[in-house]
Amino acid sequence: MTTRPPLRIGNASGFYGDRFDAMREMLTGGELDVLTGDYLAELTMLILGRDRLKDPAAGFARTFLRQLEECLGLAHERGVRIVTNAGGLNPAGLAHAVRQLAERLSIPVRVAHVEGDDLTAAHPGSLAAHAYLGGFGIAACLREGADVVVTGRVTDAALVTGPAAARFGWQPGEYDRLAGAVVAGHVLECGTQATGGNYAFFGERAADVRRPGFPLAEVHEDGSCVITKHPGTGGFVDIGTVTAQLLYETGGARYAGPDVTARLDTVRLTQDGPDRVRIDGVRGEAPPPTLKVGLNRLGGFRNEVAFVLTGLDIEAKVALVREQMTDALAKSPPAEVRWDLVRTDKPDAASEETASAVLRLVVRDPDEAVVGRPLSGAAIELALASYPGFHVLAPPGKGAPYGVFDAAYVPQGDVEHVAVFDDGRRISVPPAADSLVLEDLPEPEAPEPLSASRVRRAPLGLVAGARSGDKGGNANVGVWVRSDAAWRWLVHTLTVERFRELLPETADLTVVRHVLPNLRALNFVVEGILGAGVAAQHRFDPQAKALGEWLRSRHLDIPEDLL
Repeated sequence: MTTRPPLRIGNASGFYGDRFDAMREMLTGGELDVLTGDYLAELTMLILGRDRLKDPAAGFARTFLRQLEECLGLAHERGVRIVTNAGGLNPAGLAHAVRQLAERLSIPVRVAHVEGDDLTAAHPGSLAAHAYLGGFGIAACLREGADVVVTGRVTDAALVTGPAAARFGWQPGEYDRLAGAVVAGHVLECGTQATGGNYAFFGERAADVRRPGFPLAEVHEDGSCVITKHPGTGGFVDIGTVTAQLLYETGGARYAGPDVTARLDTVRLTQDGPDRVRIDGVRGEAPPPTLKVGLNRLGGFRNEVAFVLTGLDIEAKVALVREQMTDALAKSPPAEVRWDLVRTDKPDAASEETASAVLRLVVRDPDEAVVGRPLSGAAIELALASYPGFHVLAPPGKGAPYGVFDAAYVPQGDVEHVAVFDDGRRISVPPAADSLVLEDLPEPEAPEPLSASRVRRAPLGLVAGARSGDKGGNANVGVWVRSDAAWRWLVHTLTVERFRELLPETADLTVVRHVLPNLRALNFVVEGILGAGVAAQHRFDPQAKALGEWLRSRHLDIPEDLL
């Protein structure tokens, strides 16, 4: 039994550019103790790094300031504290801007920030290099009375573990409690993905998913929580929506962070009423001895052109335009040239669009001049001199810079994690006292296979949900089912080999399968499918957002009893 009331902690942003009105909606829609906002992703750090190149005083999410201008008074009136990573590359700059805003609005708030994540100076050639810090710097700021806490690069879950540690007095080493808060934070971090957004079975519920409400967690002192949302808001919360988000952008059963490694194989989910899912049983272990560092650098310049090929002789048209473009670029060939043919054409099509295929040419080079005018000029000059029906989706323009993301690791003790209070005092947050080298768990024993029965060729998505996403150049695809019988079938059917067969793009890549029986889920990590990360735009779906939906659309033999 807990001895203190739960901490009601909500989320109002899952990315830089999320719903602007969410902060107001969360502050006015129901009771809250803390409101968080996650504005950072690997791509965002690159965007903020480019902003800082133009203006050294930039580097933070300006949207947050505009939201706060409307909502700081509301938060103050309701006693809601705000914790956000919108500080990006310049948390001190954003904290200063918030103080100026509060002074202009005559709202008496104390603003603190967390710093120490910026390791750019130690990584020459990087536009931004930032360590992922934990939640105890946030906790220190809140314990000193901060109303607003601004951070730079912390783990997404730290926005929840910090407030929970501050409320309940948790100390480093209380791994089970911290792990429970990490799981809560991971569910909240992507906002409406926990309340019906981007959800595989969205059409099965009567709930209105046109404008899902943002989620909140009622975190208890023992680390357990209930995921819910404000009454009357759109969307829904059930075991499926929570499962989907738990699998998002994760790997194996050990989910590592700076404060604790949470064991996802111990998570228990229980429907606790309408729009309420209880999470308990989460176990934690000592964190790894190192911190992850996200390295963003400019990789060079890219350009692309998409040729539309309509009707007959698609392959011959492809061959002709490839030869023409190769000859045109031969004087100064780009360092990287990639062709992709997307066969969206159908025979005897009823519309011109469905009679057409698209051939994408993407070029990359360190020199902007190589991918700019030479490509655009060569493509446009073919307008009257190439295959019949020649046209492009849009005229190619100048070369655009692209980014590359890499991950590095440094000892926890090499990073100075600092909490900076409203009065200017600074305290160092010590690294974890204990650590455990991260290793994959052995695959758990599988249940008995489902008894043989009649099968029907059908899409996997009739039985299984999926959610996919990116981590640097890798993608993960989490697949789950909703009954024990379906689980007995899935775990024996969807092997790595079958996964590769269903998604031929992965055939030559390393694919690792992780089994999570408590969630009735498999998590596949596909290494290298995204090249150098989202900013490099390596493939059609650069963040692998729809990779899981492609998998669900593929057909295989499914027992009729499950359909």
